[in-house]
Amino acid sequence: MVSLYGHILPLLATLVIWFVSTGLIAWLDNRPRETFSRSLIGAAIAGMAGLVIVVISTQYATIGAAYAAMAGALMIWAWHEMSFLMGAVAGPRRGPCPEGAKGWRRFVQAASVLIYHEIALAVTALILIGLSWGAPNPTGAMVFCVLLVMRLSTKLNIFAGVPNMSDEILPPHLGYLKSYFGPRRLRLWLVVSLCAAVALSVWLGLRAFAAPADSFAAASASLVFGMAVLGTLEHLFLALPFRDGALWGWALPGRTKRLKI
Repeated sequence: MVSLYGHILPLLATLVIWFVSTGLIAWLDNRPRETFSRSLIGAAIAGMAGLVIVVISTQYATIGAAYAAMAGALMIWAWHEMSFLMGAVAGPRRGPCPEGAKGWRRFVQAASVLIYHEIALAVTALILIGLSWGAPNPTGAMVFCVLLVMRLSTKLNIFAGVPNMSDEILPPHLGYLKSYFGPRRLRLWLVVSLCAAVALSVWLGLRAFAAPADSFAAASASLVFGMAVLGTLEHLFLALPFRDGALWGWALPGRTKRLKI
């Protein structure tokens, strides 16, 4: 049975936190580069605080602890995203794709642009899984892992080529990343990825709605389900003629005119 505290509020909280945090990151990443050092210090402090929150929350199977774990996981995720978008942790390559690069060579060149970032995310996921293994509340690790899988799938699809790529909120100093984007056309990999994302979301949704009403299990599963749904929508936007970058025009006042649906 659908309940207010076990299902509806967790889903709304996931949507609001995702929307606001993404806009905040976009705003910080598009500010003058001389502000990056201060932003990265703040993000590092927030990331460390998020890790502490996740670790403490693993010991409490309450609705409040589920929210805290999700918030902590998103704080850690934001730290990683900002470190990449601001150039602190990316990869050994910091330039456009070489002319004529195809196949495996193109993949290696693309991977070298962000490999350190991907390794950092994978290591963090393993740490969170280890810290949450067998604990009463593994919500934080689950949220982070869903984000990791969905975002990695999105990156691979953009590399292969998708019909719609909203790159408006990409910071100017990372404009060279566009040279690694594949052609604008629908590929089988996107269809398969979208079907897999839908299947994961349905499975997580069934787990959430099968849990007792207004319980920790329902809230925890709904928070993870909400993240999976947002990841699925991100995949869907890659196939539809919808400029999802327009959602964060409020965070980029100087570039709002470019962000049109």
